[in-house]
Amino acid sequence: MRPFGDLEAAIMRVVWEHGEPISVRVIVDRLNEEREVAYTTVITVAERLREKGLLTRVRRGRAFLYQACLSADDYSAELMRQALNSAESRSATLLRFAGQLSIAEADSLRAALAESQRNDTAEELE
Repeated sequence: MRPFGDLEAAIMRVVWEHGEPISVRVIVDRLNEEREVAYTTVITVAERLREKGLLTRVRRGRAFLYQACLSADDYSAELMRQALNSAESRSATLLRFAGQLSIAEADSLRAALAESQRNDTAEELE
């Protein structure tokens, strides 16, 4: 999985924010609030995202509706996992990453790690 290009990221952001199947027309309208983009360009990029396994589509009448295959959080987590897998030293990479977190983000990470440990312990006891 690769990071998104600019238009891919913008399209995925609209799809994720919408939360349910969305037409290309709605995507284009939302994108045009920020920048001008052609309808055909959005169709092309949405189809490429579908071919990459990031979007699904269903036909509704004459239109296709697109929906994300992964949540934004799942996509970001997968990119982070891949980055760690390609690091020479996972520990050093994690330390540098952690050093860039705000206090609130570090607190969230600590809470997530504690929850993960509780879940692992509970599974071991079962």
